[in-house]
Amino acid sequence: METDTDFTISHTLIHWYHSNKRELPWRDTADPYIIWISEVILQQTRVDQGMGYFLRFTERFPDLSTLAEAEEDETLKYWQGLGYYSRARNMLAAARTIADSFGGVFPSRYEDILSLKGVGEYTAAAIASFAWNQPYPVVDGNVYRVLARLFAIDTPVNSFKGKKTFARIAALLMNPEKAGLHNQAMMEFGALQCVPRNPDCTPCPLSHQCMAYASGSVASFPVKPKKTSVRNRYFHYLHIVHEGDTWINRRSGNDIWKGLYEFPLLETEEAVDFAGLQKTEEFRRLLKDTGIRSVSIELQNVKHILSHQALYATFYKIEIEKGNEALESFVRIPCGSIGEYAVPRLVDIYLEKSGRKVAR
Repeated sequence: METDTDFTISHTLIHWYHSNKRELPWRDTADPYIIWISEVILQQTRVDQGMGYFLRFTERFPDLSTLAEAEEDETLKYWQGLGYYSRARNMLAAARTIADSFGGVFPSRYEDILSLKGVGEYTAAAIASFAWNQPYPVVDGNVYRVLARLFAIDTPVNSFKGKKTFARIAALLMNPEKAGLHNQAMMEFGALQCVPRNPDCTPCPLSHQCMAYASGSVASFPVKPKKTSVRNRYFHYLHIVHEGDTWINRRSGNDIWKGLYEFPLLETEEAVDFAGLQKTEEFRRLLKDTGIRSVSIELQNVKHILSHQALYATFYKIEIEKGNEALESFVRIPCGSIGEYAVPRLVDIYLEKSGRKVAR
């Protein structure tokens, strides 16, 4: 397409935005910190789900210095339930970088914003345009969908060619004098009007320019990427109890939920019942000579979906007569204090259902 020299589409989107935008706490602000927090939360979370997390997080960490001085455990605790915990760790690292390398002031140069840990082109463009009206187009899932339908782009959105194509068109449509407002309007238009399924195209202000609508093929765009195969994993959590205490472990390595706490975990290659679990070497090692008093299944085969992974988890409560050497590698805590630790959503579900969750 050629440059929209009079920015007709942008003008239409901004006009629509002024009449239809949602009132959200991170809008109508030029504070790059607040914009950054909201954009990171909304990367993998719907607005209605993320609102409460945003309010709690910014109440506890209202500015850069507060976040930069925070401990990782507390940061993860306030992120608990949002998933993709690397986002919280990256934010903490980025806040510390700003404190150390930028004098505690959020950088305004796009290149400097992009250099922060965990900040990609999308987030950097959002911050630069929303906070300082810099002409960097924001291209997220909503924008992909609007552009794909508007110009009937049949290139898959996740392909190298597709990303370059969409970025180029997004830049051509943008009025550089109203960059931030244009980006906000484009994203909101995709979220509210040009929705993924069954959009109401009749009142759409861009319907007369939409190539997909003209050809009756709106549902065909954007072209979907090939689905990635899902890996099944089988988790067996052991909530081991002795004299009012239990044991937890902090996850490490490059697996999911790094830095979060959980009960001792046994993972098997396929689904097994408790009898099968008892036959595993790790179960025998972990509970050797502990004198098992009772075993109860608290939650069984709970399905928890992550990106490209399906977890099937069962929680066993096991009361024992004494500890052993194997349990010394875990952290022993009072049962009532488990709610003070940042845990994966899956463990949080168990605590909620078993009545052991402690409000922060």
